[in-house]
Amino acid sequence: MTCQISSIVLYGKQPDQVEVLPFTPGKLSIVTGDSRTGKTSIATITDYCLGSTNYPVKAGVVRDYVQAYAVQLVAGERQLFTARPASTTTTAAPRLCLIFQPAGSPPPAINELDFTIPLDVARNMITEFCGIDRSVGIPTRGTVLNPSIRHALFFCFQGQNEIANPEQLFHSQGQEWRSSAIRDTLPYFLGAVDPSQAELTARLKTARQDLKAHAQELAEASRRTPAPGMARALVAEAIQVQLLPPQPEEPDLPTTLALLSEAIESAPQNLTDPPDEDPLALLEREREGLRTQYNRIRAQIGDLKALLSDSGDYLGTARDQHDRLASLGLFTIRPDDPEQAACPLCASPVTSAHEIATQIRDDLARLDDDVEFVSDDTARTRTLIEEAHEQQRDINAALVRNRQAQQELAAGMRQANALANQALRAASVQGRISLYLETAALAQTAPAVPDRTAALTQLIGQLEDALGEDTQADRLASFLSRINQKITTKARALRLEHSEHPIRLDLKRLTVVADTPRGPVPLSEMGSGENWLGYHIATLLSLHEWCTEQNRPLPRFLILDQPSQVYFPSDYDGTAPELVGNDRNMLLRAYQVIADTVELLSPGFQVIVIEHADLDGEPFRSAVVRRWRGTGTGLVPSSWIDTAG
Repeated sequence: MTCQISSIVLYGKQPDQVEVLPFTPGKLSIVTGDSRTGKTSIATITDYCLGSTNYPVKAGVVRDYVQAYAVQLVAGERQLFTARPASTTTTAAPRLCLIFQPAGSPPPAINELDFTIPLDVARNMITEFCGIDRSVGIPTRGTVLNPSIRHALFFCFQGQNEIANPEQLFHSQGQEWRSSAIRDTLPYFLGAVDPSQAELTARLKTARQDLKAHAQELAEASRRTPAPGMARALVAEAIQVQLLPPQPEEPDLPTTLALLSEAIESAPQNLTDPPDEDPLALLEREREGLRTQYNRIRAQIGDLKALLSDSGDYLGTARDQHDRLASLGLFTIRPDDPEQAACPLCASPVTSAHEIATQIRDDLARLDDDVEFVSDDTARTRTLIEEAHEQQRDINAALVRNRQAQQELAAGMRQANALANQALRAASVQGRISLYLETAALAQTAPAVPDRTAALTQLIGQLEDALGEDTQADRLASFLSRINQKITTKARALRLEHSEHPIRLDLKRLTVVADTPRGPVPLSEMGSGENWLGYHIATLLSLHEWCTEQNRPLPRFLILDQPSQVYFPSDYDGTAPELVGNDRNMLLRAYQVIADTVELLSPGFQVIVIEHADLDGEPFRSAVVRRWRGTGTGLVPSSWIDTAG
């Protein structure tokens, strides 16, 4: 059994000022009264004491004359007293007081309250008291969500601006991230989320994120590795400014790094003699040679592919000819007379066909030899094409290295040409070599990034295998189907429009939809506030009925703020409205559906209604626990105001 509300407690500015508003768990309780008597604060105080981030209690008498608020939650034989100090600003108090008590215990005195529990800790304690499993991880967009009391309250409140809102079905649905949180957590509260499967799904999501981040990490490490083309260009510059002697052949990378280290320590020699040949021109000639090789190999590949195509055409034609000749080779040679051919049917001699049969056999033999030769040549042609493609790849890599060297050399030469003399050019080259070597040293000494791609990929595969077919969607669809039947039944009891058709909860759009022969009709397209109110009540009652019957950890209370407002005139002044006729009957019908649901689930579910209307019919009249009408009545006792004045 999860929690219900046993009382709302207010502590005044004076030590002896304590006001307790009791509620009976498992019952329908109605607080009715005039406007500005503090009725709405019942819902906002409950929200505040259950860990609200903001301070929802509105400015007015309640704020002015109360120094602390409290809610007593009861779950079986246990009771949780949760209190929170009032705030002098719009910012919520960051700490709460939580006291575990036996059920039925009175609230403690104000001097016994110790506001020392941080908000996040208090939320966790309230969450656990209500039976919500915080260890369940629900994968969401970009993170894993753990259900809490704050998520449960989406389904436990209906404020004045929500209870008949055609665009929003649930509490706080229109605020920031709330819609996504409602979609993500409702399957858990309904029982569609398997905790073990949710854990595996959360681990799979994390593993996929780790694999993506690791790929970026490896790419970053690869970018930090010194480019060989840059090293070659710096060696060429060092030779140009005579920091190094000309090299007989292109050095490998270790030798190149050693030459660059030598260049830093060298002093330029014979500064007046320019180099024999421009290194940039050498690189350009090298590039032209590589391009020529590439184009030659590309032409070669084209010729080989054409030859391969011709061979294929020839083989097809030859095989067709072979089949035709074979079909004509019906005549065979008589064993007793090789000079004569025999009919394949009766074996009688056919002397005139001997020459034809011999010619057919010769042609078939020749075709077989040609096909065998061309087939062998085709395999060799494919091998040559693959070898040519490999040469192309090598040339492409050489072109990339050449371009790197050209870019680095061109950048160095542009900088060097701006220097006044050869000595300054040499110093500039030495400076850039020093910077390059420092970068190379950092890359060599930095801890290597271990490649975990294979391990992460294997883990993802194992988790995917362990999850197998995801049955959560099937369970959720099955549960919603049962809940939709409850919504439809209650909508028909309320005599709502479209209730003669199946009604369903659309979790994706967070609304209810009537499936009519003309197509689906969502709540926002239904007319009249009476329908909006009725479908809100039918949906919330059905969700609580399901959760109570299935013993799901959703708090067993529903607070409705002013259901009768849809019947008020636009110029309503806040006094007690007198409803007559159809309006009165419809409102009483709504209260009858609420009372029937509470009675069906008794003592496992309670509904608290805050009302302006005051009806004399049942079940309204017997469910009223407070009637605040006239001067001096309200949530805050008039004596507190008089004392303060």
